[in-house]
This record gives sequence, structure tokens and C-alpha cells, in this order.
Amino acid sequence: MEPLLTAYRLKALLHQYNHPLCSVSGGSDSDLLIHLCESARGDRPVFYMFFDTGIEYQATHNHLDELEAWYGIKIHRLRAETPVPAGCKKYGQPFLSKRVSENIERLQAHGFRWENAPFDVLMARYPNCKKALRWWCNEWGEGSSFNISANKLLKEFMIENPPRFAISAKCCDGAKKATGKAGDKVFCPDLKITGERRAESGARATAIHDCGYEDVRRRTANIYRPLFFWTDEEKALYKRRHRIGYSDAYEVYGLTRTGCAGCPFGSKFENELDVIRQYEPRLYGAVNAIFGDSYQYRRRYNEYKGLGRTPRKESS
Repeated sequence: MEPLLTAYRLKALLHQYNHPLCSVSGGSDSDLLIHLCESARGDRPVFYMFFDTGIEYQATHNHLDELEAWYGIKIHRLRAETPVPAGCKKYGQPFLSKRVSENIERLQAHGFRWENAPFDVLMARYPNCKKALRWWCNEWGEGSSFNISANKLLKEFMIENPPRFAISAKCCDGAKKATGKAGDKVFCPDLKITGERRAESGARATAIHDCGYEDVRRRTANIYRPLFFWTDEEKALYKRRHRIGYSDAYEVYGLTRTGCAGCPFGSKFENELDVIRQYEPRLYGAVNAIFGDSYQYRRRYNEYKGLGRTPRKESS
């Protein structure tokens, strides 16, 4: 019932706002989002916006052209304020996950020496780095996902193999968050429609939203996530029922996600690299130039973790 209820909710919302803005990624979720919007909007306008991060699949760009032709719509393509290649060069490369990268970046900024010492000792040495040190010392409570121990043997690996390159998650900020703010200034939306789903993995899926709708008075625009409660099965059923075609990245390449091509955050980045090498060889050279240090470090960590090293005891 969720897709049917979503259509009713979306139709009602679109008639309450004058400038709804729908974020388009070229991925499977946004394909369903466009179909929902076009089915529900009637004679009400919906503005579609795509953020070009600077490291997109050619299949994604081609699919945007197809979507415009299929629906007779205009998808406004905004170049990233700081494209991913420039962001990685300026701030550092993403590694493993956003949370891990943010904490490593803080430690690197304070000249951390990847020491195995108690929290109080490290706080005395690095007094302005409390949050990252709590992560490093597993101070967030037993079993917490905020601890470094949430990633098997990562601390032990980093003590033995300190990173020799800058690590950061800020490439996402410059490519997406800053670009989104720029888009708001251009389109002045009063409703933002996005494709996040609770079924997705990652930090954003842990948020709880009532019916996927946020009426946030302090913002200039409210937010609606029509697909938030959809399951993978409901997505597949909706796709078949309405004969929706995904981009070649899904239908031909066999990928299960798109976005920033070759992102090191992906747990299956090696499989994605094999696909890129096969179908988009020019892009393969680009992602290795941008993320190469992170790939190598991740491979070394995966090998270390796979050997099942015995964790070291905390020194006193």
C-alpha cells in the first residue's frame, strides 16, 4: 500500500506549494521519484535539479537526457561548487566511511601520532581534539557505532600502518551540500522533494521522519521524502507496474548504486572498479587518479583484517 499512499500524499502536497524542487541523481530512487511527481503534479510545476559532482558516470548523464525526453521535462544541472576531484586535492580522500574519515581528519589536523594510550593521556597531548580521541579510544560506550572498534582491527591497523595521505569526507560537502545551497538561491523552493529511503544503509537512514515529511519552520523550505518507507520489494513492483527504465549503469553495467563513481565509501568498491574499467575506461583512469591512495590503503586494511590479527592491549 505504501506506493499508493505516497501518490496521494504527494499530490496533496504539490497543490499546497508554489515552488516544489525535486532533487534528481540519475539513480533508481530518483527515477521513481520523477515518475511519482509527473503522475501527481497535474498542471502544477515541479523543478528538477541534478548536482554534477564532477565524477559521474557517462551513463548517468545519458540517462538524464533520456528522462527529459521521456517526460518532456527540464532537469537543471548544477556544477558542484567544489567538484569531487578538487575537494579531494584540497581536503583529502575519503576512506572507509564518512564517520571514520571525519575522525581521522581531525586527528591528522592535530598532528596525531597514532598512539596506543589511554584517553586521559591523549587528551593531555592533544587537548583540542576530544571528539576524535573519544572515537580512537572507544570512549562512546561498549558496542557503540561511534567507536573505532566498530570497524574490526582498524585501530590496530592504523597504529602499525599510519596513513601517509590526507583523509577527509569534505569532498561530499563541496560537491553536494554547498551545491544544494547554491541551488536554493537560484530556485527559491518552498518544498524540497528528495529520494532518501529508510531501507538504505548509511548514516542518513538512521534518521526518523514522520511520514517522510518535515515541516521545519526555521527553514525556507519544508522537506518531503516520498520513498522513505518504501521497501526494495515495493520499488521493484512499482518499476515493473509502470515499466520504468533505469539507466545503463543499472540495466547494462549491473550496478546497484550510482552517484560519485568509484567512491571509496562503497563496501564493494572493487566490484565497482571492475565495472568502470569494463564500461567506462576513461572514468577508470580518473577515479584512480582521484582516490588511488585511499584504494590502496583500504586494500591493505582489508588484507590485515582478513588475516585476523590479535588486537593489542591498551597500554597504561
